[in-house]
Amino acid sequence: MIITVTMNPAIDKTVDLERFEHGGLNRVSNVIMDAGGKGINVSKTIKELGGETIATGFQGGSSGTLILDTLNELGINSDFVKINKEIRTNLKVVENNGFVTEFNEPGPMITPEELELLVNKLVNYAKEDVLFVFSGSIPKGIDPSIYGSLIKKVKEKGAKVLLDADGELFVGAVDTKPDIIKPNRHELEKYFSLDYRADENELIQMGNQLLDKGIKLVAISLGQMGALFLTKERKVRCPGLKVEAHSTVGAGDAMVAALSYGYDQGFDFLDMVKLSMATSAGAVITKGTKPPNREVVEQLIKDVEIIEI
Repeated sequence: MIITVTMNPAIDKTVDLERFEHGGLNRVSNVIMDAGGKGINVSKTIKELGGETIATGFQGGSSGTLILDTLNELGINSDFVKINKEIRTNLKVVENNGFVTEFNEPGPMITPEELELLVNKLVNYAKEDVLFVFSGSIPKGIDPSIYGSLIKKVKEKGAKVLLDADGELFVGAVDTKPDIIKPNRHELEKYFSLDYRADENELIQMGNQLLDKGIKLVAISLGQMGALFLTKERKVRCPGLKVEAHSTVGAGDAMVAALSYGYDQGFDFLDMVKLSMATSAGAVITKGTKPPNREVVEQLIKDVEIIEI
């Protein structure tokens, strides 16, 4: 069973236009509204891949109701903690050249009582056959150490964890030995206090240091350049797939979904790598934060190149 945790869900509003004019008039050619937040995006993609999840986190207001209705229509199980405030709306502006500008709201203030309800819910779900996905930002009122605290609690009960977070959230959780992490190049450079662009060998060295902490799989996203997948036993590089991209919105969440699905289904390492690359590439073809179609993913898997390091 996969539990996705979205502490800061959102309505994702994606608008298309020819070119963003800073300080000027912008005429929108298309608008898409999606139920969003990284964990919710992961749940939607896992569903499209053929898996099942329970999506949880916080939800409130009319936007929260819209998210629950959307998940229900998609056949995705949900078990959110209801809060008294409205959840956020994020705006993503996509230009014809693929350039994306995002305006993300901070999210509502969470009370200690609301947080306790979620913590208890997650601990009750935790057991040996459960994989938790902790991803994305947190709303106001929650300490950045929350992911680390939750990972400790659920791992004590035998659960597995995939972590996809950055900044203080990553720093506060990486030492708690999540089973899988998916940092990108910039996040690793920041974590290791580099003030320059790391090359591949340096990224692999940083990944090895994270593996030494007890993490089982480090997937390093390199954007259109592809990704590195590192375990103690094997290390591979996958060049980015050449697709006609609409935008990169949701590509990282798609990779997390494929890693989660493959891990939960017991895929071997290379099959999980291929699925992750193909699903991530498929996501950049779609509009908004909609998941890629499974048939499209199966076609893209054939194009995945794996280079042993």
